[in-house]
Amino acid sequence: MTKATPPLAKRIPHEHTHHGIVRQDPYAWLRAGNWQEVMQRPETLDEEIRAYLEAENAWYEQEFGKPTEALQERIYREIRGRIKEDDSGVPSADGPWAYNSRMLEGKQYPLIVRTPRDGGEEQVLLDCNVEAGEEYFGFAGAIHDPSHRILAWAADRAGSEYYDIALRDMETGKDGDEVIRETAGSYVWSNDSRSIYYTEYDDNHRPFRIRRHDLGTAQEDDPIVYEERDPGFFVGVGKTLSSRFIVIDAHDHQTSEVWLIDAETGGEPRLVAPRLADREYEVDERGGVLYIRTNAGGAEDYKIVTVAAEAPGAEHWQDLVPHRQGVLILDIALLRNHLLRLEREDGLPRIVARDLRTGEEETVDFEEEAYSLGMATGYEFDTAVFRLTYSSPTTPGRVFDIDLETGSRTLLKTQEVPSGHDPANYVTRRLFATAPDGEKVPVTLLHRRGLELDGSNPALLYGYGSYGMSMPAAFSVSVLSLVDRGFVHATAHIRGGMEKGYRWYRLGRREHKANTFTDFIAAAEMLIDRGYTRKGRIIAQGGSAGGMLMGAVANMRPDLWGGIIAQVPFVDVLNTMLDDTLPLTPPEWPEWGNPLASAQDYARIAAYAPYEAIVAQAYPPIFALAGLTDPRVTYWEPAKWVAKLRATKTGDAPLYLKTNMGAGHAGASGRFDRLKETAQCYAFAIRSAGLEE
Repeated sequence: MTKATPPLAKRIPHEHTHHGIVRQDPYAWLRAGNWQEVMQRPETLDEEIRAYLEAENAWYEQEFGKPTEALQERIYREIRGRIKEDDSGVPSADGPWAYNSRMLEGKQYPLIVRTPRDGGEEQVLLDCNVEAGEEYFGFAGAIHDPSHRILAWAADRAGSEYYDIALRDMETGKDGDEVIRETAGSYVWSNDSRSIYYTEYDDNHRPFRIRRHDLGTAQEDDPIVYEERDPGFFVGVGKTLSSRFIVIDAHDHQTSEVWLIDAETGGEPRLVAPRLADREYEVDERGGVLYIRTNAGGAEDYKIVTVAAEAPGAEHWQDLVPHRQGVLILDIALLRNHLLRLEREDGLPRIVARDLRTGEEETVDFEEEAYSLGMATGYEFDTAVFRLTYSSPTTPGRVFDIDLETGSRTLLKTQEVPSGHDPANYVTRRLFATAPDGEKVPVTLLHRRGLELDGSNPALLYGYGSYGMSMPAAFSVSVLSLVDRGFVHATAHIRGGMEKGYRWYRLGRREHKANTFTDFIAAAEMLIDRGYTRKGRIIAQGGSAGGMLMGAVANMRPDLWGGIIAQVPFVDVLNTMLDDTLPLTPPEWPEWGNPLASAQDYARIAAYAPYEAIVAQAYPPIFALAGLTDPRVTYWEPAKWVAKLRATKTGDAPLYLKTNMGAGHAGASGRFDRLKETAQCYAFAIRSAGLEE
């Protein structure tokens, strides 16, 4: 019997020259020339490209999908058994109504509901299960208008992040014929309920324009409110909680600019402060005063300033909460008499509430070694109550309302785990790995109590390390399926995130990007040194920019890993950053560097880009996942990576590529379908660690 062989992508000569360097890219043909069209109409994909992707899918099914079908099903059932299927959120009051979302048992998508605030029967406003049908359904939320008569709701039906906004009469439950089509998914109501401000994509899938849709008029007549000329900037639209201003935000990863529109009267946008390279700021409003979180004036970890809304220029900004090095202000929120700020110091979050009448402050924090904390305001500005969410790797989520006038803390919800969960059976630890340059890298661990530290345990090490995004130390019903099988689950809080302040981010981007990779490797070596696991028993996992991390550490230290899980991995970094027609390329230059303009940036990116750095060596087992309609990490990045790996690597370790032919960056849209993707990844981890069931 002939042994089955994996698909081998053909090679077509293709070269490009930059800064005098000629580089070969024989798998460039996998990038569809009509990729913009494919994002919206997947059926238009070139047949030869489709055939290759489907051959890889067939290889995955034959070699891994079918043989592990029973294991995947067990894991899926375990995770699903930890989810309260008929779950409800916590209602948020707004005027005469309290709005909420609910999940029904066995259903994939939420119901949007409301209940009279003074009591009465619940009204179902939108059942996303009915609207979704059998196709992909990316729900971008629902926003009721200020008069509580119309529900605007948005959905993407291809995974390409083009959202149609429908308008529903909340009394009749029927959508009107009026639909705002192909928006970028960000939208708000005017105060008079007569207009919706929404974002629009350019031809390269970049949100670059704000239009105003006046109800009852044709979309083609919608006036342009704001248009961004710089392709390196994205735009979004929001609203202050006070309802005083519509907020237009133009930004890349390091620079921002804000424009305000009177939400009552409309009119032309007014600039707060012109964009200045590397200055970021965001705006809220109270009583004619703007409250601004900013890094202006060297405030690397941010500060809070105030300024009159009528004269908002930066020359008038006055410090309210000064900058403190190492205390990162993550977010702010304003109520009538209180300013809330979420901040992080030494990797742990806390919430600080300031009484704006007296200047007095109180702090909310917790005692666990590692935990996740969040804050939210509802729809109402004239209140002293804010919502706090808390969890840790061992402790399921809890939701509290905090009354800042009375000091009361009301527990509104505790996450239920129907199959049972005893936090006492698990241990959460916060350890530190030493990077090659001496920096201490936080690592959050979860494992079963009583674990023997004899080096025999398998481990899953998760990392991201880009864009300043920090990985929360939060509760997950999914990872318990690994931990209960003896895995140590570890999250490496590597440079490129902001776990240790903005400096931690700065030291993991552009010319310092290699720190992200060496931090992750240091975390793995620390787990080995302390007896949590051993070389070859660590499964590394990351997605998107974390998938780039996976590709880099696979090239740098293939001996460490028992397996690599790379979800929608950003692995073709050099070619993507050289292609200024792609949606994210110009806005990403501040993060990675611009290899078109700079020979130095070109050389640095080429040195670590996973696709470029593949060499003839034995790689660990690798599982790559992609989405055909993904506009963020295009499908051809993992496809090219796997094709080159398959043609170059030595040894016989398995290599799989699974492309979701009907989804984008977020993967499957339904909550249970997403669990099946998680089960696939965990089955790969279990098998790669040598655990057989």
